[in-house]
Amino acid sequence: MTRPPFEVADIVREYGPSFIERNRSWLHGGHLKVLAAIERCRTAALGGHRDTCSDCGYQAASISYNSCRNRHCPKCQTNARDKWLAKRGADLLPVPYAHVVFTLPHRLAPLAYHNKKPLYDLLFRASSETLLEVAANPKRLGARIGFLSVLHTWGQTLDHHPHVHCVVPAGGLSNDGQRWVSARTDFFLPVRVLSKVFRAKFVSELKRLWTDGRLSLPGSLQVLKQEKTFQTFLRTLYRTNWVVYSKPPFGGPEHVLHYLARYTHRVAISNHRIVNVSEGKVSFRWKDYAHGGQPRVMTLDADEFLRRFLLHLLPQRFVRIRSFGFLANRGREELLTRCRAALAVPLAAPEEVCAGSGVRCPACGGPMVVVQRLTAFEVREAERVAFDSS
Repeated sequence: MTRPPFEVADIVREYGPSFIERNRSWLHGGHLKVLAAIERCRTAALGGHRDTCSDCGYQAASISYNSCRNRHCPKCQTNARDKWLAKRGADLLPVPYAHVVFTLPHRLAPLAYHNKKPLYDLLFRASSETLLEVAANPKRLGARIGFLSVLHTWGQTLDHHPHVHCVVPAGGLSNDGQRWVSARTDFFLPVRVLSKVFRAKFVSELKRLWTDGRLSLPGSLQVLKQEKTFQTFLRTLYRTNWVVYSKPPFGGPEHVLHYLARYTHRVAISNHRIVNVSEGKVSFRWKDYAHGGQPRVMTLDADEFLRRFLLHLLPQRFVRIRSFGFLANRGREELLTRCRAALAVPLAAPEEVCAGSGVRCPACGGPMVVVQRLTAFEVREAERVAFDSS
């Protein structure tokens, strides 16, 4: 893929200092750390390394700058995603897969923003328990399922829009663990049932968080400290239809890794969506799903773009990709072995992960490995020597 003409890093470098100065009242250390990491990513400021192909011996002519490895950086996700996907290869089953999305109502977005860890955790918990419970019902699938869930907090225009993508094998183990129970080829689980169960579980636990005093209610949310107001708020949530989307089962294991690649290790916006940065404005592409996914371009002030980008910072050490059911870490090996036995297929071996820098050789396609690491000072000295000799 060609390098995009504009990057989030360009916006941070040009408009970040003035943005920080004007917004110190709400910016915290985590925001500043992310902005600094993105600004310095793959520049001499982070040092660098020299690579050599482990297959053909090709040596890169120039120094490669180090990545910041911040999970909110648009440039640092590809290598991490590829390594993660390679490890997931052994977990795939030769069955169709379903894609289910659980979305929080817009009314909950402000509360979720000021309570990211408890409410994002609750979103994972309520959605996973809903899938497991409905799938286990003999009137539905009657099986124990397993799936991966990925948290996204953004919409196409960078607004705050928390939702989880669940990628699920379309079937599961019978109660005795001896048979594989397949879902219908055109249908996985009823979305109306999923929506009602998801809403009930989330609202019930939200009430408990409020009762235990574990919700932060600043600014306009302070009115929810009053019990009567909070109970009214809960009733409005019950009167709202909670959106659950379920795509009919698709493909098989050969498609799933490519499908997952579209959802894991994503950030709020990729550099390739940015079409222009000039005169204090940022323009980017987005899809208008309210009108059939029509492609459009939105232009925001640079300050507003950075504000929206920072809406999606995750709490420190928060895990945004989780596994449940027979894919949960506890018992995964044993349960996957049962699944494969029920499906009469051999145990899969994990794909080999590209060693070293994760970069492929331009000559033969082999893995490039790091043979020399340089500090920021050494990078600057090497570049000075190369410039003087040219």
